[in-house]
Amino acid sequence: MTLALGCIADDYTGASDLANTLTRAGLRTVQTIGIPADDLALPEVDAVVVSLKSRSIEASLAVSRSRAAETWLRGRGASHVLFKICSTFDSTDAGNIGPVMDALRDDCGEGIVLVTPAFPETGRTVYQGNLFVGAVPLNESPLKDHPLNPMHDSSLVRVLARQSRTQIGLVDLAAVARGADAVRARLAELAGKGIGAAIIDAVFDRDLETIGLVAAEHRLSVGASGIGLGLARALVSTGKVKSNAAGGESGAAVGGPAACLAGSCSQATLKQIASAEQVMPVFHLDPDRILTGADEAQRALDWARPRLAGGPVLIASSSTPDQVAALQARHGRDAAGHAIEQAMADIAESLVKSGVRRLVVAGGETSGAVVDRLRIPGFLVGVEIAAGVPVLRAVGAGGDMLLALKSGNFGGPEFFSDALRLMR
Repeated sequence: MTLALGCIADDYTGASDLANTLTRAGLRTVQTIGIPADDLALPEVDAVVVSLKSRSIEASLAVSRSRAAETWLRGRGASHVLFKICSTFDSTDAGNIGPVMDALRDDCGEGIVLVTPAFPETGRTVYQGNLFVGAVPLNESPLKDHPLNPMHDSSLVRVLARQSRTQIGLVDLAAVARGADAVRARLAELAGKGIGAAIIDAVFDRDLETIGLVAAEHRLSVGASGIGLGLARALVSTGKVKSNAAGGESGAAVGGPAACLAGSCSQATLKQIASAEQVMPVFHLDPDRILTGADEAQRALDWARPRLAGGPVLIASSSTPDQVAALQARHGRDAAGHAIEQAMADIAESLVKSGVRRLVVAGGETSGAVVDRLRIPGFLVGVEIAAGVPVLRAVGAGGDMLLALKSGNFGGPEFFSDALRLMR
């Protein structure tokens, strides 16, 4: 295997988003869960997205796991590695974006790294180094209230500077608008001042193409799926990759029982749950019962199993931001998050043992816990359900299975129904 592009994603739903974006742009792409074992059979592809669950863990662990992933990707011929982060730049002042970026930059010997979470197609833009969600700065949007990594500063230069050992600069929209040569000149200027990373503005899709052309000339970049789109288009336009215009894999129908799990507390997911209640049975977990040791997972399974033969079911732990804050105040933020994730993983494992072969999961941390528990080593990327969310066909999992892993903020109101309609 000789890869045109290697990617390291800091959570599983973000990895699916990126894999979907690369596939749409014409790259044959596989998403792996962790660093693949040597005996995992992977097809010939242009890009591999190594999924890590490293966004909210201790920074030193995130660094060591990301370094190991980079070593594997470089060993398969990847001259450029993208460290894929969330489009809302989810990260505390202790990391993990800055520490991982610094480590990967040191390892590959890169002088200056381009960084942007911009993805205009999904409403994420960067202007003068500030991240916008739609028409408002990140810190004024509902997305600021992530339960683990709240984001209350829209200035990415400031945010990254608080985490990184290097100085952080800015490549503004005026330079991007002038084209690739202007961006190269600005990067050279910043590097000459000892600056090791630069936030780069992007407001339109065409900006991503300019960024991709320049980034592909370097060894490392950091960003969301937008920069992945720019890199993919650059690889195709420069002839380094022959476009796979057919897009994602199709494959035999799976059939059988289907279930949905929702752990995200985003406004988008809460609306999707409310919509699903009109068309399928929905069970709402009691987070306090999970935290106090009651067998809430078993109660949900006893509810779900007799209903699976009649159609899909949805089990949700999602709560409003106020309810989440109150739960964290009673039990502690880390304890609450971990307990709920593990309860959802318990439920997923038991549902699969009960015959479920089509599983939709909403929420990055929930998706990570579920996929880890199911021990799925990788996925082939299928058709797109919503922007950033493809159908995934498990590989090396001991049986045919389809999954959809959704970041909390992604998808329209009918997402669960839309996903199940495409997962046949």
